[in-house]
Amino acid sequence: MDYPDVGNLRVSSDDEQDHTGFTPANQDTRTSGYDSQQGQSEDCCGRAQWLRSEGEPEIIITDAQKSSEGAGSVYIAYVIRSGNVETRRRYSEFESLRNSLSKLYPTLIIPPIPSKQTIGDYAIKQSKAKEDANLIARRRRMLQLFLNRVARHPILSNDHVFHRFLERDVSWSEVLNSPPITLLPKNILKAPAHNPLESSPAHEFLPIPSPSHPLRRPDQRFLDSESFTQKFEGHLTGPLEKVTRRTSKRWAEYAHDTAELGAALNALSLSLPPHESDAVERTGQAVDAAYVDATKLVQSIEAGWTEPLREYAMFAGIIRRLLAYRHQKHVQYEMTTESLDSKRETLEEYERSEAEAQRLQSALSAATAPRRPSPSLTPNNPNIALPSPSTNTGNERLSPRPGASPAPSADSLTQSPTQLSIPDPDDFNSQGAWGGDDGPSWGQGARSQAWANRISSGLSSTIEAATNVAANAASSVAGASSEATLPAPSSGPSLENAVFAATQDLKYASSTIQADLDRFQRQKVADIRDMCIAMAVAHRDWAKNNLEAWEEAKKEVVKIEPHPNHPPAGKADVPKSP
Repeated sequence: MDYPDVGNLRVSSDDEQDHTGFTPANQDTRTSGYDSQQGQSEDCCGRAQWLRSEGEPEIIITDAQKSSEGAGSVYIAYVIRSGNVETRRRYSEFESLRNSLSKLYPTLIIPPIPSKQTIGDYAIKQSKAKEDANLIARRRRMLQLFLNRVARHPILSNDHVFHRFLERDVSWSEVLNSPPITLLPKNILKAPAHNPLESSPAHEFLPIPSPSHPLRRPDQRFLDSESFTQKFEGHLTGPLEKVTRRTSKRWAEYAHDTAELGAALNALSLSLPPHESDAVERTGQAVDAAYVDATKLVQSIEAGWTEPLREYAMFAGIIRRLLAYRHQKHVQYEMTTESLDSKRETLEEYERSEAEAQRLQSALSAATAPRRPSPSLTPNNPNIALPSPSTNTGNERLSPRPGASPAPSADSLTQSPTQLSIPDPDDFNSQGAWGGDDGPSWGQGARSQAWANRISSGLSSTIEAATNVAANAASSVAGASSEATLPAPSSGPSLENAVFAATQDLKYASSTIQADLDRFQRQKVADIRDMCIAMAVAHRDWAKNNLEAWEEAKKEVVKIEPHPNHPPAGKADVPKSP
């Protein structure tokens, strides 16, 4: 089977059907990628039909109401209207919905929700922190934006868990304690990337690498995405966020100051003559209008500029975690591939050792095959005295002389099957090899044949042991290649299936994440345009309302008589004051 090159993620399909746990349907789901999921489910309920019938569905949070659970604590329930259906959800249920979607779709960018109150909020406002009007209004806007982003997403909008969140009279706790939520794995790295709900035995063999584990062959596209995301997040959370916060603070202070100034002018008008009090009163009203308009400007900047900046700062964190997930999938692929290659190399080494041992055994068997006896050693030759049967009585097996090296055992072959200990032939040429002068008086040919048989016997035993060691080692390596580094049932898939699973996960995660990043980029450009327009409209409306208020004040101010030192025009004989 050919495994993909990491750069282009090419997968060979020749042997895909041989991998257990991957049906053709699963393969289609994995390889079809992001586009095939856009129409993956039919109308499963009323909310699904409504979402499909609307071109751009609009979900509205109409109100935030105080609720209580019997005698329990009071919480804020948000009234959600989708079409003609209304339901009530609290903040913790929004949070659990987002967490569930993140686990169900680990390769998609799940929109963020507003963060919880900080410890500082509780320390300052204590029990009133949950009832803060500004906090509740901000949450309403951001939670509504979260629901609309999910409803307009080509994949997330088809999820039935999201549909049940919008349904009336659906217990959210029952949804969380029923499938598919209860079928989610504890670690999404141990599940298929295309559908974490599909249990795959091959994924149990995959390691769980650290997000900081280096890659041997990283994908440059995602390295560029990580770099851009870090820079983008740095701009949003750095000077831009600081300047925006400082500007909003100063506009709020300006509104507070104009409110005090308007009240002071209105009080002053009460103590002035009628022809002066009207002008001062109208000036005070213009200042009051400036206070109102400044307050609206602060709110418009908060809703149209500051909150989107915070949301996109959270989006940057979400994308970083998404790229980290893809990075870990890439590390899984490299680690399993390296493990399989290492075991294959070990198997090939033992197979070569076994083949070498068999070659030596064949060569030795051919060299020590029985030969036709020489005529000089036959009984027909009267010049040679053959040993009598009584000479070898009780000595049927030849034993080496004392001090000779014994035949090597199989235990000595664990280091290398080809290192054989062969007795020295010189030891057998000496007289002591026969136990002294009492040995049989054979001819030179008979003696050579006897010692050749003895050497053959020792080498045969040694080579047989080497062959067994190599065979056992090869079997153990072959068995190891069918098991992963983690415990698994004996009937589980092979390490090759784990590599195949990691390959398919990496391919699917890369294509799907890249497609969702492209969709997010288009969304970001449109949102930045809307943010700039919202900022311009807010300042335009503020300036327009201020202009109208001050023009009305001018009409009253010009009614006041000029200063005595400035006579009416036309009396040139009266000198003007310097």
